[in-house]
Amino acid sequence: MSLSAAIRDPLRKIGEQADGDINLAEAALAIAAADRPRAGLEPYRRHLAQMAQEVAVHAGSSRGASDLDGQIEALSHVVCRRYGYGCDAETFDEMEAANLMRVIDSRRGLPVVLGILYIHAARAQGWTMAGLDFPLHFLVRLEHAGERRILDPASGLRVMEPAELRALLKAAAGNEAELAPAHYAAMDNRAILYRMQNNVKIRQLRTGQLEDALQTIETMALFAPDAAELWREAGLVNARLDNFGAAVTALEEFLRRGGDPAARREAQELLQRLRARLN
Repeated sequence: MSLSAAIRDPLRKIGEQADGDINLAEAALAIAAADRPRAGLEPYRRHLAQMAQEVAVHAGSSRGASDLDGQIEALSHVVCRRYGYGCDAETFDEMEAANLMRVIDSRRGLPVVLGILYIHAARAQGWTMAGLDFPLHFLVRLEHAGERRILDPASGLRVMEPAELRALLKAAAGNEAELAPAHYAAMDNRAILYRMQNNVKIRQLRTGQLEDALQTIETMALFAPDAAELWREAGLVNARLDNFGAAVTALEEFLRRGGDPAARREAQELLQRLRARLN
């Protein structure tokens, strides 16, 4: 991996942490630094802290912390209306929209990155917000005093009603798809980071940027080392780049960590061919 120790070590530390100990926004900045190694993190940390403080002030001045709608209003007022964060059609096609530093610079980001901003600001107040792994479109859930709302971070925390969620699901998974409890289940912090970077990886692979995709995969494996599929993908991409030794190492790690039977058989067959070439 071409990443320096200063970039790699924080990511590896995230990979070693229990999920509940991960600071989501700080981790997203560490991941962003892999793409922007010369950028300093402190201005971005100050910005995140300032937004969280302004949410606290707004909630306090309007008693917004006392009810769910007030919490939503405070978060939306600061993040969306005051700072101008949002998402438009062009944003979905920009790989930089998955990098938290660049999103802070441009105020435009993918729903998952905007979700991280809202989650950070909400949790700084002690409010209960989580990400939802909804198909095609990352959503967040805010809970307070036995109530909950499903919200769209891409549109200033607009409340998503069941009919809208159903339509969104059918657009992603087909007309036979129906809402299920899994669609409302909170995501782990690591899973949110994984979804964020998976957007980048998929686009790099789709456009044939294999070396960039490999760095993204290896970055993901640092903060999500137990995701066996990443080691398989690292092996496959290394093989396509003729990095046969690295491909063997990655595929062996994949087999050590698990994976479904069909993928394991494929990996074992590729390993045999790669070892033959190395010998």
